Amino acid sequence: MARGRAANTTTCADTSWSAAASSSIGRLIAKTPSARQLALALGTCAIAFGALLLLLAEAAHERTLAEAAQELEIFARAVSRDVETTLRAGAATLPDYAATRGRRVAVADGAGQIVAATAPLVASGALAGLLGAEQLLTEFGEKAGVMRVILADGRKALATVRNLSSAPGQSGGQGGGQVAAILPYDAALAEWRSLVALYAALSAAAASATAVGLFAFRREARRAALAERAQIDLRRRVDAALGSGRCGLWDWDIARGRIHWSDSMFGLLGLDPEQRSLSFGELKTRLHPQDGDLVAIVETIVASGSRGMDHEFRIRNARGEFLWLRACAELIDDQEGGKRLVGVAVDISEQRALVEGAATADMRLRDAIETISEAFVLWDAHNRLVACNSKFLALHGLAAEAAAPGASYARIMASASAALAETQIVSDAAVTASERTYEARLADGRWLQISERRTKDGGYVSVGADITALKRNQEKLIDSERRLTASVADLLKSRQTLEAQAQQLATLAEQYHLQKGEAEAAYQAKSEFLANMSHELRTPLNAIIGFSEMMQAQVFGELGSTKYVEYCNHIHQGGRYLLDVLTDILDMSRLEAGRVRLDQREVDVSGAVRATVERFHHSAETKRVEISVDARDGLRCYGDHDAIVKSIGVLVSNSLKFTTAGGAVRVRARRLARSVAIFVEDDGCGIEKAAIPKLGRPFEQPIAVIENGMKGSGLGLAIARSLMALHGGALRIRSHEGIGTIAMLRIPVRPTTRAISTQGARTSLH
Repeated sequence: MARGRAANTTTCADTSWSAAASSSIGRLIAKTPSARQLALALGTCAIAFGALLLLLAEAAHERTLAEAAQELEIFARAVSRDVETTLRAGAATLPDYAATRGRRVAVADGAGQIVAATAPLVASGALAGLLGAEQLLTEFGEKAGVMRVILADGRKALATVRNLSSAPGQSGGQGGGQVAAILPYDAALAEWRSLVALYAALSAAAASATAVGLFAFRREARRAALAERAQIDLRRRVDAALGSGRCGLWDWDIARGRIHWSDSMFGLLGLDPEQRSLSFGELKTRLHPQDGDLVAIVETIVASGSRGMDHEFRIRNARGEFLWLRACAELIDDQEGGKRLVGVAVDISEQRALVEGAATADMRLRDAIETISEAFVLWDAHNRLVACNSKFLALHGLAAEAAAPGASYARIMASASAALAETQIVSDAAVTASERTYEARLADGRWLQISERRTKDGGYVSVGADITALKRNQEKLIDSERRLTASVADLLKSRQTLEAQAQQLATLAEQYHLQKGEAEAAYQAKSEFLANMSHELRTPLNAIIGFSEMMQAQVFGELGSTKYVEYCNHIHQGGRYLLDVLTDILDMSRLEAGRVRLDQREVDVSGAVRATVERFHHSAETKRVEISVDARDGLRCYGDHDAIVKSIGVLVSNSLKFTTAGGAVRVRARRLARSVAIFVEDDGCGIEKAAIPKLGRPFEQPIAVIENGMKGSGLGLAIARSLMALHGGALRIRSHEGIGTIAMLRIPVRPTTRAISTQGARTSLH
């Protein structure tokens, strides 16, 4: 029985494979032409074949004539040589081979008259008349070569003429004789005609065989088409039945590593049916990686000698989703001695979803029961445990093993370490057979509130809450109520106090806004006052400075005592200092008021640095401080030349001011990425760390500067920082007390958005 069943299965498998192999034949049969179309195709093929044969015959014709011409030229050369030999002997005699293979030879004397000829030529008449109208041969001789001529009798032939050194019937010293070799077309093309006849016969035979083969093919094609249609109908019905059952056939050739699916299997996965076989690799790419290696499972079945397989796995469909399949197959032997696994794969996705849904629902129900804040227990109609949570076990002091599902109520309560001592009904509603609520006191003194409800199947649900703390808190409620009353009175007083404080805060906020407005107005007025006063003070200062310079120069004569000159110097220096202070105040007020506009253009940084340092050379030499410049030529940026020079001057002036005699001030300029950095470094007294954040604010000076009595308005760094901000750059200062200070100006190479917005009508800083 097993062998017969295996044979039947193999037959089905072979049928499926043969169906797959004959699919291309079926498509060819569907396109088989009708008899009229076949006849037309055969006629076209015959005409094309005939044209090809004509072309081949024409080519062979020309090739044959060319070969005959070459042979005739060689033949004529040999005959002329033999005839000359006989002429030297005394008489013109043609050799024996002169008339072989249809050739004709004629010998003419110096006058062109034929004196000797091979049959059927006549040894009389003119040679030119024999050769027809083509007189080139007799005139040029062997120089004309072999030519195609029409003889006097109208037949086509190949002819050539060779000149003799002496003519027949003359002495050896005289010349002028000729030998003509003629080969008629009939003799030259004899072999060609035989070959053409053979080709024609072979072509006719091939055409006949082709026609017979085509008609036989059409007959067999029709028979195969009928068988194919019947097989397709059978497969369609089988695939329809398999598709409606959400399953597909598998035929796994283990030895060859190929798998054949039915169309219903492709449809199950949403794929287009394919008649080819799948490989192990193609199948493996569709299997879920967590379901094990299906190929290894099959190999294990084969190695173990098992005859069947029942395996569930997931496979990816055309949409990229995984379907659950259950494959039931039987291992059989095919006719070639190999192993095949033939069976059915059924879609069990819905069943798996239902099982997983039920398991999920059960898990959620158990989690919900476990997360209930009270003790929960469910009994069936026979008072057997169905489910409970850990709070129920803890409440009654039960072990998890004692509260196994199915255990009776009596057995579970007998194992409880905390039994009920007393109960009392607390529900306001009447107690019924389906529900009740009561309070119970355990033997250890704890109190429970238990609510019981009957279920439809005769069981009941019991929910118990530990109300021990509630019971104990009842005694405290009266005292708490009294305290609450007192607290309410205190809260009323506190509320009145808070309302008064809120009113005070509102008043303070209003005063703050008023004072803030007054402060802003005062600041604005201060800036305008400083600007106006600076203008008013600079006018008399210019006169004082100018007259002091004239008195120093003693333009209108000597002043008398040298003390007057010294006093003039003090007046001039004080005026200059006061003018610089007023200028800084005016510049700072303009900067704060936003009335300074940059006149931006390309600036030679190296030149600006050297020009600025040159202004301070006299002061440096007077103070015996070395000042040096390190700026590469061609270093450029985009900005206001005067503003940059003023900023550099502020830093150099500060460095000279705080550097003692014998010290050094170094000014360097470097290109850093998209900006130019100007460093002013000194080895002076340095600045305390706490004072560095304040530098750059108007009128701010370090305490050490004030204590040392050094002059300054405290506006230089503030002006430099504001000017750098207008350029879109920055001012940075690093200093260590007793070591020195490094100040850096960073100026963008290209104008920034902020710098562009400050261009326009420029208000000078001087």
